Amino acid sequence: MIKTGDKIPAMKLMVATAEGPREADTAELLGHGKVVLFAVPGAFTPTCSAKHLPGFVKLAPEFKAKGVDKIVCLAVNDAFVMGAWAKDQKVGESVVMLADGSAAFTKALGLELDLIARGMGVRSQRFALVIEDGVVTELAVEEPGGFEVSRAEAMLDTL
Repeated sequence: MIKTGDKIPAMKLMVATAEGPREADTAELLGHGKVVLFAVPGAFTPTCSAKHLPGFVKLAPEFKAKGVDKIVCLAVNDAFVMGAWAKDQKVGESVVMLADGSAAFTKALGLELDLIARGMGVRSQRFALVIEDGVVTELAVEEPGGFEVSRAEAMLDTL
């Protein structure tokens, strides 16, 4: 599993934009300035839609005030689903919606979650990272079923 001090792996993923999906290089997207990356098990799932993503959208101005250049939401969903979720949640420009459709990036971080037995495939654990110039400076991984350390308010407290 990735840890504090590690560099973020470089790979190609997709970002949901208002104009549709576009390719993004994680080294470029996450490698410059201060970035808060949070990951959810899935778009449109209960805690993710009711609390996790909305918290970051609502508190985006506070993150910016604390020097965060970018907030990124990661899920093991395709870019079309991430785009629909962003629209449903009225994300606008506050959060970049990063699609890890095959869980390749999530696996490279060592933070995958096997939900095959529950019919959901391989997903991401719920977690959040603070990344400065491509290096992890804070790592908050939730216990299974938890929603404490990776929520927006908790991440603001670490900055």
